[in-house]
Amino acid sequence: MTISIDLSGKTALITGATGQLGRVMVQTLAQCGADVIIHYKHNQKHAAVLRAEIEALGVRGFVATADVGEYDSMMAMKAEIESNFKLPDIVVTNAVTQIFPWKTVLEEEVEDYDNQFKSCVMQNVHAAKAFVPHMVAQKWGRVIGINTEVSIQTYETQSAYAAGKKGMDGVLRVLAREVGPDGVTVNQVAPGWTISYKDRQKGTEIQESYAKTVPLRRRGEDSEIANVVAFLGSDLASFITGAFIPVNGGNTFVGV
Repeated sequence: MTISIDLSGKTALITGATGQLGRVMVQTLAQCGADVIIHYKHNQKHAAVLRAEIEALGVRGFVATADVGEYDSMMAMKAEIESNFKLPDIVVTNAVTQIFPWKTVLEEEVEDYDNQFKSCVMQNVHAAKAFVPHMVAQKWGRVIGINTEVSIQTYETQSAYAAGKKGMDGVLRVLAREVGPDGVTVNQVAPGWTISYKDRQKGTEIQESYAKTVPLRRRGEDSEIANVVAFLGSDLASFITGAFIPVNGGNTFVGV
């Protein structure tokens, strides 16, 4: 018997799909047979390129835009998808606003905390309100939040990012309890400092100061994150919900 990740017949929405990790998740889920809704906020050109790439694999792609931190914008995207494509069975909340350089609590701008709250917490609230009712109605669905190892580390200068992602964690854990009886699973993937396409272009894949803290002594590949997302989106993960899964070579452990 051969076991494989088969997402054929499913439709996935990936927010922040044109970003470094987002584009790899689009490609991976498409390779597993899913039709993919490619969300973007600014990079329409690359969204169109991604759509062409996955359609060459024999699946369908759809490009949609929204400010995921704004409820009305998320609901407008839902209406566009529902009218022109298909509501998603799998939602991957990957979009995030970057606020580099990080600063100490005393130095970080107050606006940065508001920014991360909207980007991390409210995105997931809006996505749930927009797309989970469809999953509940069909008694099958997957919500997969892209969190971060920072939620566990809480090192100096990480406060705004960690606060947003910890808030996201709370929303998704509660959602998992609420929609579990309807056959909808809700899980999170927490990458470490992951090698991206940009790293490969610049030759910056190796970061010894970080790798030496990781039990596996290396940075993860973006494809390794996307593989876990594909697994969680499949029937192979049908009895997993409420999980927070670090994919960072053991750099952080989640206790019970």
